[in-house]
Amino acid sequence: MLQTLSLRDFVIVDQLELDFSSGFTVLTGETGAGKSILLDALGLVLGERADGSQIREGSNRAEISALFRISADQVEHFNSWLDEQGFPSEDSGQSLLLKRTIESNGRSRAFINGSVATVSQLREAGDQLVDIHGQHAHQLLLKSGAQRELLDRHANHIDLVNDVSQSFKKLNDSRRLLAQAENAGQDVERERERLEWQLEELTELAPQEGEWASIQSEHARLANGAKIISGCQETIDVLSDADNSVESILSKTCTNMGTLAEHDSALSDISQALESAQIQIDEAVHSLNRYLQKLDLDPARLSELEERMQALHSAARKYRTEADDLPKLLNETTDRLDALTASQNIDALRDKVKAEETAYLKLAKQLTQKRNKAALDLGKQVTSAMQDLSMAGGQLEIALSPLSEGGAHGLEQVEFLVAGHAGSTPRPLAKVASGGELARISLAISVITSQASFTPTLIFDEVDAGIGGAVAETVGKLLRQLGQSHQILCVTHLPQVAAQGNHHLKVSKSQSGDKTLSQVTPLGRSERVEEVARMLGGATITDTTRRHARELLEQN
Repeated sequence: MLQTLSLRDFVIVDQLELDFSSGFTVLTGETGAGKSILLDALGLVLGERADGSQIREGSNRAEISALFRISADQVEHFNSWLDEQGFPSEDSGQSLLLKRTIESNGRSRAFINGSVATVSQLREAGDQLVDIHGQHAHQLLLKSGAQRELLDRHANHIDLVNDVSQSFKKLNDSRRLLAQAENAGQDVERERERLEWQLEELTELAPQEGEWASIQSEHARLANGAKIISGCQETIDVLSDADNSVESILSKTCTNMGTLAEHDSALSDISQALESAQIQIDEAVHSLNRYLQKLDLDPARLSELEERMQALHSAARKYRTEADDLPKLLNETTDRLDALTASQNIDALRDKVKAEETAYLKLAKQLTQKRNKAALDLGKQVTSAMQDLSMAGGQLEIALSPLSEGGAHGLEQVEFLVAGHAGSTPRPLAKVASGGELARISLAISVITSQASFTPTLIFDEVDAGIGGAVAETVGKLLRQLGQSHQILCVTHLPQVAAQGNHHLKVSKSQSGDKTLSQVTPLGRSERVEEVARMLGGATITDTTRRHARELLEQN
């Protein structure tokens, strides 16, 4: 669960460290106090897009960090994920620290457990920790794709959905190759003949990996053999064989310096350095002599190398590539010819398409069976919840309409159908639900699907907009019930919902000089009465609104 959220210089927040608890926590405050700022900050640390305008005015950088406590049943999974991604574990894997910084130029940096991370890694970790239901979640319900995804996630068969999608992609690729093969004409045959001829020529040449650099080096040595011998012999003469060679002069110098060092120990280091130089020169002379003894300057080998270099160079120019890339070209030509030959094997391609159609249908039918069961289950649960949300007699049906041809998402289209009251025929959600009904249905679906969620922290951002009265109280009870199995954070303007919270945080803003700052305060019993009373009565708080506020809180 989310344990601590820390902000520094973010929008209108100077510095804030906020501790969270398990259960149902409500966040309230005046419009514009900064409730959305907290969720924006949390979204950033979970991998959402950053913007330099989010830095507090007058500051150069914003920092957001979130510390999560990992439950016992998730520790092994997260430790394995951290190890795969190359991040260290914190507190034996029971804690996970996510951090995001934003610079004034708009660039941002991400960190996981103190190590630099990519934003996608931050997002991947965040997806396993927090699920945010935004203010406009109900609008997504109008899209068929969102309805299908919601059903699949609720039924927890996303892996099967992905398998179906991959199988359909393979099937489509094979169908495309078959169509190309069936429609191909003389152009394909000419290309095949060209590749066969090119492959034959390259195979005969047999270029080897690293060969070009190797023969260039050997050719340079053989072609400059006379110069090498002359230069080596001249160096040996200077160092050792000449009358006034370096070796003889240095020997005398070493002897003299050794004698002087006997009289003054301060010269010992210099004497030793000269002796070391004498030894190194002697080793150099011996190495040069051994090199000349082993030097093989075979003219026939030089001619052979020149002939090979010419062959490689001509082939490279012919095929418009570099000489050292010829081995790669040989492999690519082999692969292209194999692929082209295979693509022209019509019977084999047809067999492959048939096999992949069978594999796809097997997976897709499994998905259809699971969806049918999940659709009935989710429809019943949402219908039951609608009765408590002032939609008595209403019902939700999830229709699975067969597609004429299967697709990447299976063999059917998923569509939510709703009847707003008893006796009416369920129709597509977008056509029959008013704004208020849509918000209530969305909330019911969000709560019910979250009950089966493995994500430990669920955030509801004003998803109760458009409802009130007894319905609002029911919404609060649903969220409080959900808080028994998940950590729930809910931004709300409804006193009936706020009164249901196990914990209450108030967001407010104040003036500090010419700057506006946002702050968050945990509320005790008496402070909660005042805040709920404000939500009930607006600007003017009376004894009546306070009494009503106490009643709401006492009921819970």
